[in-house]
Order: sequence, then C-alpha cells, then structure tokens
Amino acid sequence: MQPNDIIKSSIAYIEQNLKTDISAEELASMAGYSVWHYQRLFAQTTGLSIAAFIGKRRLDRALGEIADGRRAIDVALEYGFDTYAGFYKAFVRVYGGSPKKTLSKTEVSVMYTENDLRKILEIWDIPQKLPILDIYIMDGSKVSGNVWSVGEDFILKAGEKERMLKNLNVSKALSAQGFAASTPISTKSGAEYLDDDKIIVLTHGIKGNPLPKDDRFGDNRREFGFKYGESIARLHNALAVIEPDIKPQEQNLYTHVTKWALPEVKKQSYQYQMEVPNSFFENYISTFGDLFDKLPKQLIHRDPNPSNILFDGDEVSGFIDFDLSERNVHLWDPCYCATGILSEWRGVDGIYEKWPDILTGILQGYNSVNPLTDEEKQAVYYVICSIQMICVAYFESVSELKELAKTNREMLQFIIEQEAKIKQLSNNL
Repeated sequence: MQPNDIIKSSIAYIEQNLKTDISAEELASMAGYSVWHYQRLFAQTTGLSIAAFIGKRRLDRALGEIADGRRAIDVALEYGFDTYAGFYKAFVRVYGGSPKKTLSKTEVSVMYTENDLRKILEIWDIPQKLPILDIYIMDGSKVSGNVWSVGEDFILKAGEKERMLKNLNVSKALSAQGFAASTPISTKSGAEYLDDDKIIVLTHGIKGNPLPKDDRFGDNRREFGFKYGESIARLHNALAVIEPDIKPQEQNLYTHVTKWALPEVKKQSYQYQMEVPNSFFENYISTFGDLFDKLPKQLIHRDPNPSNILFDGDEVSGFIDFDLSERNVHLWDPCYCATGILSEWRGVDGIYEKWPDILTGILQGYNSVNPLTDEEKQAVYYVICSIQMICVAYFESVSELKELAKTNREMLQFIIEQEAKIKQLSNNL
C-alpha cells in the first residue's frame, strides 16, 4: 500500500471514531509503521501533527452539528471536551472566533443538485450515467468550492473565471512538458469550458503513485534520482511560463535562515550538544552570503518531497500538492527532494551511505535539462543546509513535532560531515 493510501485509510478510521480516544500508537500499529515514522509521514501528508489533525476534525464536526441546531454544550461533551469553556477556547484558537461568529461568516458555495450536474455533463461526449461524487482531500475534509469526481476518470469543476482560467494555464504548461495534468476536455462544440455564471470545466484525473521506498533506496537509486531531478527541471520550465500570471512572492532564503533558523539551530547545538562547530555557522554566513544574490530564482513547487512526485511505471508522470506562491532559488526544489528522501532513513539499511548516490542522480538529472551555473554548483551544499536548518527550527517550535526536530538535527550533523563529498559531486556535474 502506498503512503498516501495508508494515510487515507487512517483518516477514514479517524473520521469514524472522532468521539473516542485515538492515539498515535494505535494508528501507527494499524499502518504497520513505527510511531516515529508514522508521525512524520502523517505530518508530511496532511500538514498537521496527529493531535492537531484530530483536534481540528473534532471542531469541524462539532461546528456542523451545532449548525444543524444541536446544543453547543452537548456537542462539546460528546467530542471529548470536559467543559464548554475548554471547547470554546480550542475553537477560538483554531478558527479565530466563536462558533456563533464562525457560523455567521461561513460562505455557502453555489449549490448544484445531481440533476443540475447531469444536465451540465450532457455537453460533453462521455458516458452519461457515471456516478458523481464529492471529493475529499488528505485532511479528511471536502474539497472547497464545487469539485466532483465523475466516474473514475473525470473531474468536474466550477469556479470564478479568473481563478479557473489561471488553473487551466497551469495544467497546459505542465502538459506541454509531458506531465499528466488536469487539462480540459473539449465539449461537443469544441469549447474548453462552459462559460455560465461560473466557468465549468471537465478534466481527466491524474494517474500515478509515489515511487516505493524500496526503489528509492534500491540498486537503481542513482537512476531514479536522475528521474527525480530531470522531472523537477522540466517542472521548472513549465512554472516559468506561468510565473507572470501567478505573481508569486519572493522568498529571501538567505535572510530567512540567518535571521531565524540559524540562530535557533545554534541555540539547539548547545542545548542538545550537537557536534556542529561554530565555524560551520560562520562559513555559512560568509560563503552563502556571497553566492546568494547570484543564484537564479523563479516560481518553485516548494514541497517536492517523494510523496508529491508521481510515477507511472518507472517514469515520472506528474506532481501534486503545489503551493504556487513562492519565488525562490532554483536549487530549493531538487535539494528539498533530496533531503525529503534522506528524512526516511529510519528502517533503511545503509541509507546514509546510499544517500550521496541519490543526491548525485537528482543533481545530474536537473543539470541535464537546466544546466546549473558555477554559482549554483558551489551553493548546493549551502541550500541543503538551509533546508535542514529550517526543518530543525520549525519542528522544535511545535511541541507535537519535537521528535522530528531531533531526527532533523541528526540529519544536519550528517550533512555537515559530508560537506567535502557534497561539494565535490556538485562541482563535478
């Protein structure tokens, strides 16, 4: 079973048992993972710790029952809150307002009955009796807006014209690079969409699954690393086309690290007796500071970890979970992919010895499509360290994720020990 499928199964279990006690140990045992690895996989997939996810879903479900007319105190007690005051405080912390205010502000999307949708689908040349279902995402909630699956192969979407046309441009740019993308299916009249009160589009679903861990760390790890890097470079070519329309915010990676992450890591190096010499911090500030302004920047994926890169057989078929809000150095995405693979080292024999091969493949694959500048080759090590320092600082700041901070500190120490090797392999590209 693929990681995303495992988390989907866990989410389904959580949804069915929100009024009972659910522990990380219970979920990890059901998934067949260690608690540590399961917590990390869950956080990577949903963006939340297990406790935060369950807490939010309880609040979401409670809000729905209150909206249906049930007494708030009764609902709060059923969902595990000892008092209404405890429920109220938790609700304000998550939603930023009281249940009453939140209900009054809830936006109601345009409602379509099944008959409405079937009438709309008649303008496309597809089987007309396919099931039409709501779509749920990894955090267990329904996709916002008006989105439905039509059978197993199609997605129907309705939305505001500007946003929908922007999404179509993203899909076309990805498709032009050979990726599976939700490009529009033409209507019987040849139009790309139905232009009514809202734009309504029918697309193909995206097929593919993340590469199994055994392949990522197997004998062909460098070859698969090459495919990761090559596909990220092609993705960048697609994102460059749509960047003028997206207008992303530029992230100054060097400032972000030196003003926040690096001081926090320096503090932790003393607190947890990390074997990180002061010379590392001094070298990072001076050397990466000289390189940073010379590095090419553009709209990036931002989270191209192995779970977000899909393979169809042995080839990359597409990407999922785009952020599309950040302009950053090119190197962020291939380096982030490499550190995402390294983060799965627990339970894999010899992963620290194998990882340089994976990193080499990723960099060679990226360089084969988008040749790296001399400054980029010199900066690979520092970008990897930047990502790792951000992870260490972030995980330590979230109480439920402190165990991940420990793991990422170990990873950072390993990366620092590999400085000479990383610089050699990147300079030899």
